[in-house]
Amino acid sequence: MASKRQGFAQRRRAVGYTQESFAEHLGVERTTVARWETGDAEPQPWIRPKITRVLQVSVDQLDRLLSEANEPEPASDEHLTYALAHPARVDLIAVARLRERVQDLDARYDRAPSTSLLADTGQCLGQVTFLRAHAPTNRVRRELYEVEAEAATLMGQLVWDASQRRDHTTARHYFAQAITAARRLRAPAAEGLALLRTSFVALYGEKDPKAGLALTTQTAETTKTTSDVLTGLAVLHAAEAHAMLGHQQECEQILGQAEVLFERIDSSDPAFELFSPTHYGRLAGSCYLFLNKAKRAQPILEHTAQTLRDRSKSQAIALGNLTLAHIRQRQLDEAAAALHTAIDTVETTWGGGGLNVVFGAAGELRPWRNVPIVQDVYDRLLTLMASS
Repeated sequence: MASKRQGFAQRRRAVGYTQESFAEHLGVERTTVARWETGDAEPQPWIRPKITRVLQVSVDQLDRLLSEANEPEPASDEHLTYALAHPARVDLIAVARLRERVQDLDARYDRAPSTSLLADTGQCLGQVTFLRAHAPTNRVRRELYEVEAEAATLMGQLVWDASQRRDHTTARHYFAQAITAARRLRAPAAEGLALLRTSFVALYGEKDPKAGLALTTQTAETTKTTSDVLTGLAVLHAAEAHAMLGHQQECEQILGQAEVLFERIDSSDPAFELFSPTHYGRLAGSCYLFLNKAKRAQPILEHTAQTLRDRSKSQAIALGNLTLAHIRQRQLDEAAAALHTAIDTVETTWGGGGLNVVFGAAGELRPWRNVPIVQDVYDRLLTLMASS
């Protein structure tokens, strides 16, 4: 039985491709890439030069990655350990291992407490910046700048989330580091993601919709020719900024623009893995809450919450907003049920956004605090506060 080509798959992930996007760049089927990675097929000679260009490796390196005996995981760790001890000799294999670690931490972000990821992410970011300062070639240095942009963006998210969206200064510091690294690379997608995260601090932390609108507009301008995902997300959050400002017409117009952008997304988008079909519903529902249209927000948020049955930080925010929609229509039973489910999710993820929305909804329930179903929610919130 053919052994898996772990090194080949690892290198494909390290340069930022899914199997689908890698196949599209090469002009082959995804199943063809899958057979290469399982060892069930060999890339034909005519396509190997193209593979080397896409994976950014030499012909000899590609031959090693395709070797069935290749077992890269221990070797990758050894390469990284060696590079940290001898930074002037850092190579692309060590950088790929660092990138893989950062991407693994990023993949865990939406379902794990941010405090559990902070130390490992901080360590990765420190290693990246240390090695980048000693990189022997421009090519290795560029790869390290790319990983630095990813790690610094994630670190900003984690710090802000772990502080329950209170530590704006430190979060902005990391996002600025990511933006600087991305600009050195001339990588608009990486720059746009860090700008978008900075806009979240303005919108949801500092409660400054004008500053948030400026940042989301800057993000959309930065990514408009590079990523429909990032541009669409920036436009969605610009719509929310308009809703915060009470601009219904502008908000709804921009929501329509976001729908158009999302409809043309495909797997070749450099930010494809950031896209979720629930993005539109989460933000549109939030917009109508800011516009004091709870009845219109409710069905949007109900559909979104039902779709997001994954105990994620995003689900907690959707459920918290659904609670607010019910409260503002005096639907106490429905509000209490939604809030209980939101608390279930927060107890797993401890997301700062979810915590803020849950406690905000509890504040709006205060006029009914003597109603038994509301008292039950308050008892759970007291337990949540005691364990936080």
